[in-house]
Amino acid sequence: MQKNFTGKIVGVALFAALSFVVSLLEFPIFPAASFLKLDFSAVFILLGGFMYGPIAGIVICAVKELLRFIMGSSTGGVGEIANFLVITAFIIIPTVVYRFKKGLPVVILTLVSGVLAMTAAALVSNRLIMFPLYMGNGAAETFSSLWYYIIFFNLIKGAAVGAIVFLLYKRVSFLFKKINLQSSPENDTIEQ
Repeated sequence: MQKNFTGKIVGVALFAALSFVVSLLEFPIFPAASFLKLDFSAVFILLGGFMYGPIAGIVICAVKELLRFIMGSSTGGVGEIANFLVITAFIIIPTVVYRFKKGLPVVILTLVSGVLAMTAAALVSNRLIMFPLYMGNGAAETFSSLWYYIIFFNLIKGAAVGAIVFLLYKRVSFLFKKINLQSSPENDTIEQ
């Protein structure tokens, strides 16, 4: 029991560290909406969520965003809060369902659901949190001219992260099983 708990803490910490480091390699994909920066930190959050459960995934995301804030946030923490909400919306469906039902079709369906949830959460968080705090009275007008960039950006990001997780999961879970960091054997592969 103690060994599994310690292994889970080490695994969560490792995924949080990897997620933070990868989050520093961000880049805009739409010049007209350069505030939308693509990074692949959610890959490690989702992998951690699959391996250790949805709560662990949320903790990994929270630690990553806290580290981003501590290291000097350009948004005063507002962007980190919004990103936490968006990524949590992305990982919650796949990681919760995976605890109860495994298999390739289930993973694909839940990843698609996660991308849609993330996109909806991004629209809401940008409209209600980011834009009002940065643009004041002009927030509604600016949002109305940029909302479709938010949709396309999150669909692209979610699809890219989902594809990478899908391709990496078996290799990563095998590695974690091998070094005995994984908390329970039923999570070691995505069944075909």
